[in-house]
Amino acid sequence: MWPLLAVFAAALALALAVGFYQKKTNAVCSSRRRLDGRTALVTGGTAGMGLRIARDLAARGARVIIACPYPREGAAAERALRERTGSKDVVYKHLDLGSLQSVRKFAADVLESEERLDLLINNAGVGIVGDFLTKDGLNFIMQVNYFGHFLLTLLLMPLLRRSGCAADPSRVVNTTSVLRHIGRIDLDKINATGYWFKVQIYGNSKLALVVWARELSARLRGAGVPVVINSVDPGAVGTAIFDCIGSVKGMFVTLLFRSLFKTPWQGAQTALHASLDERAGEVSGEVFKNCRAVGGGGACGPETARRLWQCSAQLVRLDDNELARCLADM
Repeated sequence: MWPLLAVFAAALALALAVGFYQKKTNAVCSSRRRLDGRTALVTGGTAGMGLRIARDLAARGARVIIACPYPREGAAAERALRERTGSKDVVYKHLDLGSLQSVRKFAADVLESEERLDLLINNAGVGIVGDFLTKDGLNFIMQVNYFGHFLLTLLLMPLLRRSGCAADPSRVVNTTSVLRHIGRIDLDKINATGYWFKVQIYGNSKLALVVWARELSARLRGAGVPVVINSVDPGAVGTAIFDCIGSVKGMFVTLLFRSLFKTPWQGAQTALHASLDERAGEVSGEVFKNCRAVGGGGACGPETARRLWQCSAQLVRLDDNELARCLADM
């Protein structure tokens, strides 16, 4: 019994130390930039960090589109954001990243209804919910966290491109995770089920976001397109993503993480920095943590990034002709 108590005490002490360090070093976005006349889209903008990000952007005068697959949650978030910020230009739109058809329908709606898109924050994600294939034949965790955002961003690229300029490019911000460090880009197994531990799949999805962002950044930069894409590591944050382990356990872990590590507001700060800071808009393909660039992240080289792009396009059924239309003038 005593050895178990000693291990528990050591684990608790380590958690307290890490939590104290995270809270002590947590940076806050200092930008006072206004966004009047600009449009921002936040996937997963109806809860957790996404809701905090959306609230900040709406308070700065932006038109904010929040997207999630749950209409009741979306409508409630839209009302709450309007009330809290005084903005009448917050709108909820349905988006299920676990369905390629839903992604395409959503993107088509945005392209048709919106005059501009200055900021796309790919924030939505799921935890270790299950290891199974969706109706699209894609691993569920990989599809929601990575493949869906890959397709969505490319479909929206024409509007992002038209909205940016050299002096003030449009921005794409991906939410990655510290667990990207355990991720692997194994193109033979990237869509596999029954092969990885679920936490490994999660790590793979978060690493894929970073590697793909680097490849897209290189393509955009090479063509002189006024769009930058960066990834943000928010740190350990207490959000509803832990509900995947069960409602009671998830609530306990969420409260624990908020107490020991970061609240959703604290976790949102680096995404806001990457979205608003002037210098952050001058770089692309970077990873930000605690409101500063920490490098490209991951050990994958350009060839792996290029092959990941090709594999991803094939899996989401984005053929060369459609891809060329998405990236016209590039």
